[in-house]
Amino acid sequence: MSTRAIALATLGLTLLAPAFARADVKTQERTQVRFEGAIGKMVNMFGGRGAREGITTTVSLKGQRMLSVTGDTGELIDLAEEKVYALDLKGKTYSVMTFAEMRKRMEEAMAKAKQDAAAAKPEPEPEKGAPKKEYEVDFAITAGPGAKAVAGTDTKEQIATITVREKGKTLEAAGGLVLETHLWMAPKVPALQELSDFRMKYAQKVYGPMMAQAAPNMTQAMAMYPQMKDAMEKFADEAKKLNGTPLLTEMVFIAAVPPGSQSEQKAEPAPGLGGLLGGLGRFRKKGNDAPAPAPAAAAQAPGRSTILTTTTETLQITPSATDADVALPAGLKLK
Repeated sequence: MSTRAIALATLGLTLLAPAFARADVKTQERTQVRFEGAIGKMVNMFGGRGAREGITTTVSLKGQRMLSVTGDTGELIDLAEEKVYALDLKGKTYSVMTFAEMRKRMEEAMAKAKQDAAAAKPEPEPEKGAPKKEYEVDFAITAGPGAKAVAGTDTKEQIATITVREKGKTLEAAGGLVLETHLWMAPKVPALQELSDFRMKYAQKVYGPMMAQAAPNMTQAMAMYPQMKDAMEKFADEAKKLNGTPLLTEMVFIAAVPPGSQSEQKAEPAPGLGGLLGGLGRFRKKGNDAPAPAPAAAAQAPGRSTILTTTTETLQITPSATDADVALPAGLKLK
């Protein structure tokens, strides 16, 4: 995804941000990324404990300050000062960047992306008579069969599935990509909503002035790719089915290879991220003679391979925090 697209999505979300209310919470969560096949073996071998067991992040929020710590690094966001402190806990140093400086960097990145796009060579036209491939995106959210306790709270499973396939064809016929997300939902957790509100407020303060610049880009993108508008409408309609707060999220990326192409490894998944994941899928088929069983239901169909799985689990929620919890750690020196 391009820098412009990321900024566009972030700015769009800020429109939905609720009024910023009291913020006072501490949480701890663990994130793990697991690659399958030969890549997974290499990551486990050389990636260290974090790659095997995941990394844990502690977040403390008090008023207009939020401190996040992961291992030897941290980040302190101060909405009142409009500053972000990047912490090197191992080296005992920190650096500071203002929201204005961050906004300037993003504007420069967007300008460069625009220049690069203008200078890029146009994609080669398909051979005469050959139809140009188009892709469709399907969304579905269904109730899963699971139920379990996460962070001391009862949750129920919901499954969100995003499918990218060639227009007018099924995955079985032409291949494509599947992103299957298992959301373990609890009733609304006010403490986690405070974190969400804070992050929205932060994004709004940093990128809000860029909204006017980004809006025409969205309109242009909709005009160039009408299927994008349809996909977003489908997503918004399906998202209404989600009710509560996810305490555990398992995302499984799956590559689907059409029949007759598995041995030759000539499957062509969707562009962009699809190309990357499709390449990883082909690498996995070549380098793994005994693949591990796929956790996702969609990956169990013939011709499908799990590429990677990401898991984010809330370990602890404390609906309180002190000023000391969000203070700049003692002993750090400004770089």
